[in-house]
Amino acid sequence: MIGRIVVLDELYGRPAAALIVDGQLQDLLVDPEGDDALPGAIYRCVADRLMKGQGGVFVKLPQGSGFLRQTSGIAPGARLLVQVTGPSEAGKAVPVTTRLLFKSRYAIVTPGAPGRNISRRIKDEDVRAELEALAENGMKGASETLGLILRSACEGVDALDIAQDIAAMRDLAEAVLADTNGGPELLVEGAGAQETAWRDWADPAPDEVITGGFEDLGVLEMIDAVLDPRVELQGAGHMMIEPTRALLAVDVNTGGDTTPAAGLKANIAAARDLPRQLRLRGLGGQIVVDFAPMPKRDRAVLDQVLRAAFKGESAETSLVGWTTLGLYELVRKRDRLALADVLGAEAQEGTA
Repeated sequence: MIGRIVVLDELYGRPAAALIVDGQLQDLLVDPEGDDALPGAIYRCVADRLMKGQGGVFVKLPQGSGFLRQTSGIAPGARLLVQVTGPSEAGKAVPVTTRLLFKSRYAIVTPGAPGRNISRRIKDEDVRAELEALAENGMKGASETLGLILRSACEGVDALDIAQDIAAMRDLAEAVLADTNGGPELLVEGAGAQETAWRDWADPAPDEVITGGFEDLGVLEMIDAVLDPRVELQGAGHMMIEPTRALLAVDVNTGGDTTPAAGLKANIAAARDLPRQLRLRGLGGQIVVDFAPMPKRDRAVLDQVLRAAFKGESAETSLVGWTTLGLYELVRKRDRLALADVLGAEAQEGTA
């Protein structure tokens, strides 16, 4: 399979989407089971208990509670508009923020962050000028507090489609921002797997969109490989990716390669594939990598490879660096549930 292919199907009866680039699985989204709040959902909530020691406040949602990392200017009983920022772990409050984003395929409306911005990835000055005109026209008469971002997927798209997208996101934002009275209520549903794929995998545009192709295209086998802790690397090496309660442990091994450069080769291969593996597995938090033995002088090379590998990642990642024991630490934002948790017992049966 050559090219960029989006596959929409179901996995264990739940909507799912896979992004395959040149035959390799690059991203996978699966709707969780049940009524869990999806990232991006917007709620009207009521402030409950201030937790100053934790730097936040619990808020009442229609079902359960959320945790907002903010206390300034918030009093118990206050009505707030919040957006879910990520998945909630079992038994914990849903993480939310008051910084709302109204995202679609081409436009993002940003309340509280005024301005008209065009994606930096669009370099053509004529195209940028046309998009700036569309942005100004689409936001004419809107509140000065409403900002707009036009995404890189706008390049090469009909102006009418972009204008309609801007209008839809602006209307939605204005309606939600005006709806502050009443008790806890869901105002905007979070995007499911297939909607997120349509919205976020548009740049670059896929060469093909296939419905119902998981089995025919071998996606099910690719998913089985993702659920395996062992990842084969280019060459003779491999790495083991194993979550614990406290952190995520990654161990890189050279396998049968005993040449002097074996350690560096395996480590470079692991560093290049690590962002994809974390994305597919839905893993984040504190991550500790035990790279294969190599001379200290080679760490600078590996640092460059890691920075390049994580540069284009949508999930916020902080490359902390080397510890005294020679381990490498990084922190990745949890932007989705772990794939093994989403699939649950069904995944265990599939890999047994």
